[in-house]
Amino acid sequence: MPAGELLTTPLFALHQELGARMVPFAGYSMPVQYPQGLMAEHLHTRQSAGLFDVSHMGQLLLRGPQAALALESLMPVDVQGLGLHRQRYGLLLNDEGGILDDLMFVNRGDDLFLIVNGACKQADIAHIRNRIGQRCEVVPLPERALLALQGPKAVQALARLLPHVTSLVFMSGNHFDWQGHRLYITRSGYTGEDGFEISVPAAGAQALARALLAQPEVAPVGLGARNSLRLEAGLCLYGNDIDTSTTPAQASLGWAIQKVRRSGGEREGGFPGASRVLAELQDPGRLPRKRVGLVALERIPVRESAVLENMDGQHIGHITSGLLSPTLDKPVALAYVQPDYAAVGTQVFAMVRGKPVPMQVTATPFVPANYYRG
Repeated sequence: MPAGELLTTPLFALHQELGARMVPFAGYSMPVQYPQGLMAEHLHTRQSAGLFDVSHMGQLLLRGPQAALALESLMPVDVQGLGLHRQRYGLLLNDEGGILDDLMFVNRGDDLFLIVNGACKQADIAHIRNRIGQRCEVVPLPERALLALQGPKAVQALARLLPHVTSLVFMSGNHFDWQGHRLYITRSGYTGEDGFEISVPAAGAQALARALLAQPEVAPVGLGARNSLRLEAGLCLYGNDIDTSTTPAQASLGWAIQKVRRSGGEREGGFPGASRVLAELQDPGRLPRKRVGLVALERIPVRESAVLENMDGQHIGHITSGLLSPTLDKPVALAYVQPDYAAVGTQVFAMVRGKPVPMQVTATPFVPANYYRG
């Protein structure tokens, strides 16, 4: 696209009609909030159901008999053992073990369906094609939109349109047909709540969004509340909390690496940066820093890039995401600290306009998850 020209999603006209404030994000013009405001949108999602346009994200397929084996060569996760219509979180790594992107992927039987971050999608597709394009077919899906319906009442709203979605459980998916459009829906999301992510042909996206917004539980939600919801859920934002300078162990994402891919596992290693990644997982003493959750002990919001110090005023880390939690009504943050300060209960100080704000290391998620596991 020409320099400075923003792309739009298939719901752009609907966002304008709904009075959204549009901002540039990942090369797109995206709704940051609607007239009801970020706080109301956030709390509505926690209490009822919020509809998000996430069509800026990348969707692609990997096809062919070697697709699972090939994808597994790029990520430290179990791809080959994933069940039919099951979804998993994955990490694309560079040769130094740094994180190129985090993504979701589903085994759909005939293909692997991937959803990658919007700001990374072109680089991700190029990386995947370059590394495994000779072993499987890599098919981008720019003609599809992506909607996320999140919240404890999401299932009630979506089931009025598609009754069989009630059969899905967290991190599972399936094909559905709605008004002549072939959908693929997973029971997953980015808020810590129960909910669904709906891949829909662009031609049907606006009609589906309007049908969902017509349900009494559903309100439109923008990127602002999406960010505050994911932070309360303790979920990383690529570019803030993880990037090519962070490894899985440093990012506290070891849970995403299954035993079969770890040291001593049946398919140990065989992914970029494996020696470093596995060594850090086995011996946390190798870590130069570690991602932690923090809660402020004073009601002073602490934002990303704020420096963290110990009681002696020594630099020990920095904030990567931070805001006043709408649900908890207190400041929360994700940060990287030196390992000696990573234990739950440790007190550190964030420097805000030259003033030290006391914060305490805490377990995440900050708000308990509400996923539906059946």
